[in-house]
Amino acid sequence: MMALLWLGLAGCFLAALLALRFPPLKLPLSPPGSGSASLSPAALLFQDLLRYGKTKGGCGQRPARLQHLDLPKRWFYHFYIVSVIWNGFLLLVLLQSLLVSWPFPIWLQDLLSILDGALQNPDGAMHASANGGESLSALLVCLFVCLSSCRRLFECLHISVFSGGVIHIVQYCFGLCYYVLLGLTVLCQVPANVREGKDPHLAVHWCHALGSLMFIWASIHQHRCHVILANLRKNKSGKVVNLNHDIPFGDWFEMVSCPHYFAELLIYISMAITFGCKNLTWWLVVMYVFFNQAVSAILCHEYYQNNFKHYPMYRKAYIPFLL
Repeated sequence: MMALLWLGLAGCFLAALLALRFPPLKLPLSPPGSGSASLSPAALLFQDLLRYGKTKGGCGQRPARLQHLDLPKRWFYHFYIVSVIWNGFLLLVLLQSLLVSWPFPIWLQDLLSILDGALQNPDGAMHASANGGESLSALLVCLFVCLSSCRRLFECLHISVFSGGVIHIVQYCFGLCYYVLLGLTVLCQVPANVREGKDPHLAVHWCHALGSLMFIWASIHQHRCHVILANLRKNKSGKVVNLNHDIPFGDWFEMVSCPHYFAELLIYISMAITFGCKNLTWWLVVMYVFFNQAVSAILCHEYYQNNFKHYPMYRKAYIPFLL
C-alpha cells in the first residue's frame, strides 16, 4: 500500500511537470498587473495548488475566492514541528526494540501490517545478517529524517526570512501529513520480528557508511543555500533590512537556481543508498521527491528569468547541466 501511495504521488507530480514544461499543456504565469480571467477555473486551481510563495504572483492577480484559502508561507515550520515530534517518537520506539527488545505498540504493529504486509515473515526464513542490515538501515534513515527535520525547524525559526508569501490550505494540510507518512514508510521496512521485539540484531554494511556521508554532505550544502537566501534580506550585521527577492550567488547557486531543492533530492537518495540501493518503496519516495522538487524548481527558475533582466543564462533550474 505504501509503495502504491508513493507511486501515485510521483505520478501526479510527473503529470504536473509535463503540464508546465510542454505546450500546449504549459500554463503561463500571469504577468504583473494583468488579470487572470483568461485562464479557465481548472487552470487557475491547477496553478494555485502548485505555486506558493513568490511564484504565486501578486494577490491582485488571483480571484478573491482563491485568496481566502491562503495561509502564510512562514507556517512551513509547522511541518517540521510535526516531523520532529512524530518521527522522534518512531525513532524512540525503534531504538527500544533494537536495544532492549521492547515490541512496538500493538496499534503501531497493526498499522504497519496494514500499510505493508510484504515484510511479514512468520516462518523466520530471513537470515539474521540480512535482518540486522535492514534494521540498521531503518534506524539510520529514521535518524536522518529526525536530524533533517530538526535542522529545517531551526532554519525556519532562526535563519530564514519569510516575506508575505502564501501557500494554499491544501498544500499546508499535505505538508502536515507528509512527514507522518514518511516515518511510517521507514518503519514499514523494519522486519516483523523486530517490530515484535524478537531477535534484535544489527549488522553494518558498506551502504550505511556511504549513505551517511552523502547525507551529511548534502545537508551541509542545503544549509549553506538557505543561509545565502536569508542573507539576501540582511545587512552585514545580520539585521533584516528588506523582504525583497534578489539573485542569489555562491555555493551551488552558481550552477542552478534552486540548489536547496537539488540538495533535498540528494538527501533522499542518500537514504536510498542507506537502504542498500534495493528498497523499491524508498526509490518510489525518491521518485516522488524528484518530480515534486522539479515542479517547484522550474517555477522558481521561471520567476527569476521573468523578473531579473540580467539573470545568469547558464544556470539550470534544478539539476546541474541537465534540468
